[in-house]
Amino acid sequence: MAITIREGGPDDLPAILGMLDSSVEWLVSQGRVRQWGTEPLSKHEGTVAALGRAMDEGTTYIAEIDGVPAATLTLTDGPGAYLSHLPPPGEPERYIHWLASDRRFKGRGAGSALLAHAAEVTRQAGLGLLRVDCYAGGDRALVAFYEANGFTPTHRYTHGPDDWPGQVLARRVRRD
Repeated sequence: MAITIREGGPDDLPAILGMLDSSVEWLVSQGRVRQWGTEPLSKHEGTVAALGRAMDEGTTYIAEIDGVPAATLTLTDGPGAYLSHLPPPGEPERYIHWLASDRRFKGRGAGSALLAHAAEVTRQAGLGLLRVDCYAGGDRALVAFYEANGFTPTHRYTHGPDDWPGQVLARRVRRD
């Protein structure tokens, strides 16, 4: 099993949406419906538009396992307007959006490989801070995943009318 990471682009949108839909299907099968709901994200115009905006504003990366797209994330210069109520980090950063994997590749390390790649891209840009936010409800398994990959929780928040629980996490990146 070989994991390779490449830059993604607009042609990868169907594969990325497939990864997101696969994640929703898996979350539903686990009874974790609050994170992303019960319907495929590809059916939500707002979600598709938000994904497209993130891809336009940043750089998308695709982790492939033996040549098959297995996971994705997009890096931008900040979290975006939905977290504007939180204190700014006080320094330039890279911010992770839309980390998702095709559940057929669960446990194969594609997500962790992408996070390591994001840290390296951040370091190469001369920046010392990489951040991400995620769902922080239920058993906080997603928070634990990021912690296992070198991130530290910083700010908790709620979002939207149903007080969706979120967590911002940060990873210091050693600059040379």
